[in-house]
Amino acid sequence: MRDVEAILTPIWQAKCQTARNVKQRIHAVMAWAIAHGHRTDNPVDAVDAILPKQNELKTHHRALHYADVPAAIAAVRETGVNASTKLAFEYMVLAAARSGEARGARWAEVDIDGDSPTWTMPAERMKAGVEHTVPLSPAALEVLEAAAAEFGRDGLIFPSTKGTVTRDANMSNMLRENGVDAVPHGFRSSFRNWCAETGVERDVAEAALAHKVGNAVELAYKTTDYLEPRREVMLKWARHCVPWKARRK
Repeated sequence: MRDVEAILTPIWQAKCQTARNVKQRIHAVMAWAIAHGHRTDNPVDAVDAILPKQNELKTHHRALHYADVPAAIAAVRETGVNASTKLAFEYMVLAAARSGEARGARWAEVDIDGDSPTWTMPAERMKAGVEHTVPLSPAALEVLEAAAAEFGRDGLIFPSTKGTVTRDANMSNMLRENGVDAVPHGFRSSFRNWCAETGVERDVAEAALAHKVGNAVELAYKTTDYLEPRREVMLKWARHCVPWKARRK
């Protein structure tokens, strides 16, 4: 037990996540040793009673003020990075989506033929494991049109040069190299702050981010996903993000 304590104590508060990972791995090794008759106890269990509560500060994804989002999109448009990464980034911002959701978007998920175009991500691609539909603005549709012209309309919307999902690092590197002081996920924060400061109803804003709001009882009775109110919100957000774009009515 003292050996495990000596290993974990120096990093327990300084490198919280690393320390937890180390503890978990030691626990797994000791569990194997017990199973094979080499030990009768797991010293990590005893260390749990000795180690203090971690004072880990919650870190936030680096994000821009929403007023700076149009300039970021403009900067990305001028970069020499491949079209897949650039288009996936703009689509991600306009849809207030996560990086992986946008990079993994497929043509089978979008319905753009009617008057109310949507992008519906299946549950298996969502962080919460629940299907999520995004109303698409005309600006987002223009991104899809550009992707179709570049890559066709089959499979992935924004495929890499190898035909696979583009790497998250590609988008992160693109932003850094073009002086955009934010990470891809941070643009969801930009969107949420824009909602808060432009009068978007809280439940509508959270629904746009695929967040669940309310306790279990409230969620049991809430059957709306605010799709139509969100359509107006995404239209206004797109007009904020790309004010120079020609937009269909």
